[in-house]
Amino acid sequence: MIPKRKICVLTGAGISAESGIKTFRDADGLWEGHDIMEVASPIGFNKNPNLVLDFYNQRRGQLREVKPNTAHHDLARMEVEFDVTIITQNVDDLHERAGSKNIIHLHGELTKAVSCGDEDYIIECNGDITPKDQCPQGFQMRPFIVWFGEEVPMLPVAIKEIEKCDAIMIIGTSMQVYPAASLTAYAPVDTHIFYIDPKPNVNYELSLSDRLKIFKGPATIETKNAIQTLKNLYRM
Repeated sequence: MIPKRKICVLTGAGISAESGIKTFRDADGLWEGHDIMEVASPIGFNKNPNLVLDFYNQRRGQLREVKPNTAHHDLARMEVEFDVTIITQNVDDLHERAGSKNIIHLHGELTKAVSCGDEDYIIECNGDITPKDQCPQGFQMRPFIVWFGEEVPMLPVAIKEIEKCDAIMIIGTSMQVYPAASLTAYAPVDTHIFYIDPKPNVNYELSLSDRLKIFKGPATIETKNAIQTLKNLYRM
C-alpha cells in the first residue's frame, strides 16, 4: 500500500472570519476597544483578571453561534486521500467540528481552561470562566490561550510535522506573525506551497520557495481549487 502524501495546512484568522468569527483586531490595533496587552498578556490578566475573563467569555459565546464553513469541511475531506496535519493560529474549534482529526493549536484553545498554578491541569470549557473557578490545588483558572510574552509550546511539534511534509497549504493568514510565519522555512526544499488569501503577503520565508503557488481569493472558494490542484499534482 502506497503511503499517503503528507500535507501540512497552516490556517489563520481569515478562514474563521468567513464563518462569522470576528478577528476582533481593528485597524487601530485595538481588540474590541481594548489594547492588546490589556486582554492578551499575563500582565493584563494580573492587573485586571475580571476584564480578561469577560473578554474571553464573550469570544466563547460568539463561537457557539457560528459553524464551520466549506473551507473547514474541504480540509476535513482531504484526509481521505492525504495525511493531513492542521497547524492553526486560531483558538476556535471549527476545524474539529468540521471533522479534521490531526490539529495542532499554536495559540491555545478557547474551549479549554488551564490552572494558573499548574500548567498540566487543563479542562474542557464551553461556558464562562469566573473569578471563583479554581483547580483542585486552589489556583485560579484562566483561558487556555498563549498570550503575548508567553512561549508557544506546540511550536516544536509543528516544526516536526513541517519537516516531513510533501506540501504546505496556507489559508487565511498574513504570514507576518512570528514564530508561526517562519514555519515554512523548516520544510524540505522541494516542498510545494499553496497560499490562499484575498490579500496574500509573501514574507521572506515564502520568497525563498520556487514552488510557491498563490490562490488569491476567499478560503471558501480557493481551498477547493487548491485541493484539486494538489490532486492533479499527485495524479489522484
